[in-house]
Formats: sequence, C-alpha cells, structure tokens
Amino acid sequence: MVEGIGDHGCEYMTGGLVAVLGSTGQNFGAGMTGGQAWVFDEDGTFLSQTRYHPSFLAPEPLSQLDETAADELLQLIELHAEKTASTRARWILSDWANLSPRFVRLTPLPQA
Repeated sequence: MVEGIGDHGCEYMTGGLVAVLGSTGQNFGAGMTGGQAWVFDEDGTFLSQTRYHPSFLAPEPLSQLDETAADELLQLIELHAEKTASTRARWILSDWANLSPRFVRLTPLPQA
C-alpha cells in the first residue's frame, strides 16, 4: 500500500498486490505481467490521461466489479489504516460509499 507513486510504478511487477491511495506518474504498470494493482483515481486523470500502460494492463473501475472485489479492497485499506494510522486511508474509509467508485483495478493482459 502506497500513498502515491511516481513514473513507471509497478514496472515489471510479476506478482503480488499493490494499492495506490494517491496520485501516480506516467507509464504505470509497464512490463507488468502478474499480480494485481488498485489505483485511487481521485480526480479521474489516471484513466482519462491513460497514465497506465494499456499494452500491459486492463483497467476495471470498481463500480463494474462484483461485491467480493470491493470487500477485498475495503479490507486491504482497513488493514493499512490500522497498521499505519494513515490519514489518507482513514479519509477514504470515512466516505467509502462516495469515494470507492474512484478505484480502478488493473490486471495484466496476457502477453505473447
């Protein structure tokens, strides 16, 4: 769990789970072949400016996913807030109904 990440975040990621609660730089997920990433697209620019690498990642807004995905993300953020006392995580949790639709799940596309 990170509060923000610069250019090339999750570059060459091959497994694991990442959740970004803040802004991202350009080229997120270039070379990402495994794992899963969540990005809080607070102002909509992550998707609208294609800040991720579309040749490697399929973006899925949380609003289009099932309740299980939302519950897993919620539990992850709750754990982060508990372990780190993150004010950003607590803010997101305090208004989960309104803020959670801004999350995007990114999964790697199959590579040839």
